[in-house]
Amino acid sequence: MKESYVAMAKESMLANWDHTAFTDYGGKSFTYAEVANHIYYLHNLFKKLGIREGDKIAIYGKNSSHWAISYLSIITYKAVVVPILPNFTANELQHLVNHSESLLLFSTDSLWEELDPTAMPGLRAAISLEDFSPKFTRHNDDADLIVRFNVVKFNPPDKSKITCAPPPNTTLFAIIYTSGTSGFSKGVMLTHNNITANIVYARRNMPLKPGDRILSFLPLAHAYGCAIEFLYPFTLGCHITFLGKTPSPQVLIKAFGEIKPRLILSVPLILEKIYKTKLKPVLQEQKIRLMMSIPVLEKIVQKKLREKLMDVFGGNFLELVIGGAALNEEVQIFLRKIKFPFTVGYGMTECGPLISYAPWYENRLNSAGRCVDTLEMRIDSANPETEAGEILVRGENVMTGYYKNEEATRNAIDEEGWLHTGDLATMDSDGFIYIKGRSKSMILGPSGQNIYPEEIESIINNWPYVLESLVVERKNQLVALICPDLDAIDKDHIQESELPGIFNKYKEQMNQRIPDYMKIARIEIYQGEFEKTPKRSIKRFLYQ
Repeated sequence: MKESYVAMAKESMLANWDHTAFTDYGGKSFTYAEVANHIYYLHNLFKKLGIREGDKIAIYGKNSSHWAISYLSIITYKAVVVPILPNFTANELQHLVNHSESLLLFSTDSLWEELDPTAMPGLRAAISLEDFSPKFTRHNDDADLIVRFNVVKFNPPDKSKITCAPPPNTTLFAIIYTSGTSGFSKGVMLTHNNITANIVYARRNMPLKPGDRILSFLPLAHAYGCAIEFLYPFTLGCHITFLGKTPSPQVLIKAFGEIKPRLILSVPLILEKIYKTKLKPVLQEQKIRLMMSIPVLEKIVQKKLREKLMDVFGGNFLELVIGGAALNEEVQIFLRKIKFPFTVGYGMTECGPLISYAPWYENRLNSAGRCVDTLEMRIDSANPETEAGEILVRGENVMTGYYKNEEATRNAIDEEGWLHTGDLATMDSDGFIYIKGRSKSMILGPSGQNIYPEEIESIINNWPYVLESLVVERKNQLVALICPDLDAIDKDHIQESELPGIFNKYKEQMNQRIPDYMKIARIEIYQGEFEKTPKRSIKRFLYQ
């Protein structure tokens, strides 16, 4: 790429100097000038602490303005940022700090209390994300330096101090960990070129303008939320509000109504739950069903439902982009019918994260869009239109490899530069891709059919009283493990003894609509949520 993310960030700070850049939801705001000022003083602090270009600095905490300021300070200093999900345990965090060879750690105070500095012998200092005070220093002089930084960091902003020189795009930008367990650590190495390619694509295809409001609630330590809710809108002069809370539907609906964001990212679970709790009950009312059977009245009802759903998300957004997993087909069909502006994309950390996308008015049912123009893609199948194969990609977005893990890198990227994603898909003649599932989770049917459990789970997850589900193979039969939605059960006064009958009724209805080889033989009710990775993916291997 000819462009540079650091150059775009610098240009935005200068062009939007007096505009609001960041707000902590319910808390303090920072102008672009104040962000630039904090970056200037953090650069000076890094220098005095002996941090050099290429050194690693970790961040461990929930989304916040200080998290974003720390991140920008690191990458504009030409150091390497190591964002770590707050879901990682203390032991995993300590392992990742050591594995990444991070010299500094920015951490929220509550998370720091769980850590043991002696378990991170290479760490020089830890700095609070609450107020940038020292939490730990290896040397007393370093604590004094950090305290002095705190005294002067609120000096009046000065544009002449913004001297961030863009590094070569081959320079390492970030190490993002997809696993924290010792022996399984996979730190994705993304260069400035990888990140810049994502941002350039977003600027061309996801139109925003200065002052547009964004709500950041996906984890910033995850590539998806970081790139599209933070790094991209920052280059345009947008106003980003960091939620900093667990993004339950109730909390999000309140925040959407107050902030009225212009672009919204989400995961399927949130949209599916809103559909199940707010719209589906309305659609099942006898009066509404009758109106929907009359063409003229049907359009009126659809318009009202669209307005209601738009209002749930603040009523001001251009598009809602779903990522992370497939969206239930029933939900998609309904949303398309009422012309709700949503789309489904696909990506992975190893591409920082964008792989495919199409705007809502172009995308097709069950599709995850088309390959972004900074990559090339092929489906490893004899007939990609009808036979699923592994998605292979190469190009500007693809990582350089896994940090200190050459074997994992060789297994992921072949000699021709193709990244083997591990995801299976088909592709139609117009280049739209249809994700089937993970190659590792595919089940081979009794007559050799490929069964993708994710497709069945997307149906089950839309049943009433289902929080999440997992389809596994047991003794050559498909079994659905279901975690009940306790809130919905309590609300409707459902007894636990009634659940097997309710779920079996829906199972029979589903089995009548799907191919024989995909039919569920039985249901097992699973008490408690399924165990998940820090990225909130279910650990399937535990339930086989």
